Amino acid sequence: MLAKRIIPCLDIKNGRTVKGVNFVDLRDAGDPVALAQYYADSGADELVFLDISATEERRKTLAKLVYHVAEKVNIPFTVGGGISSIEDVDILLHNGADKVSINSSAIRNPNLIDDLVAKFGSQCIVVAIDAKIINDHWKVHLMGGKVATELDLFDWSKEAEERGAGEILFTSMDHDGTKDGFANEALARLSATLNIPIIASGGAGKVQDFIDTFKEGKADAALAASVFHFKEIAIADLKKILKQNGIAVRL
Repeated sequence: MLAKRIIPCLDIKNGRTVKGVNFVDLRDAGDPVALAQYYADSGADELVFLDISATEERRKTLAKLVYHVAEKVNIPFTVGGGISSIEDVDILLHNGADKVSINSSAIRNPNLIDDLVAKFGSQCIVVAIDAKIINDHWKVHLMGGKVATELDLFDWSKEAEERGAGEILFTSMDHDGTKDGFANEALARLSATLNIPIIASGGAGKVQDFIDTFKEGKADAALAASVFHFKEIAIADLKKILKQNGIAVRL
């Protein structure tokens, strides 16, 4: 049985880590490089960095951040935010990222997934999907959740897999920052539909939420932010409890 992964997520805005609720009301959560080192030392399996700010210098700033993180941590990390070309990915991987996450750019140009997989391999390409329930259907959103599309979560996830994506990072916008648990029903359906790993995101608030998303949601990894940033849950303690509940984790 493959070990389940615990992944802290660092949303980056203007070089700082921030966290909000339902994608808004952001507050500062610390220096991303220092947090990355802390998580690597605390037993995190991987890290995800999402640049949510859009400045003209974003690419240079993000590349520099990736370089400094790679200097400090010895666990895999994924970088996303505004990535739309082979050149963007090449810069980030060259600076030390292990994977990249694409979202809006893949929706606008699905062939980007094929192109990146052909150039860098499936193992490097994560397709992130932000979705919320509209009229009883999970609808995919663009631009950090600001723009609704007609794309269905499950159809788009399957297409991303068929185009070669190595993983799906699914964030439930309805659950994001609420600490009321993950979208386990949708996650379980995704798990039944796809053959690639699924990272659950949005809703972590207590240890039981992680147990539930692995057992009920069938997620391969669980991503969280505020409960780790503000030290509400310690990763080492979380992993011990997961193991006690029969969930395979790396201690």
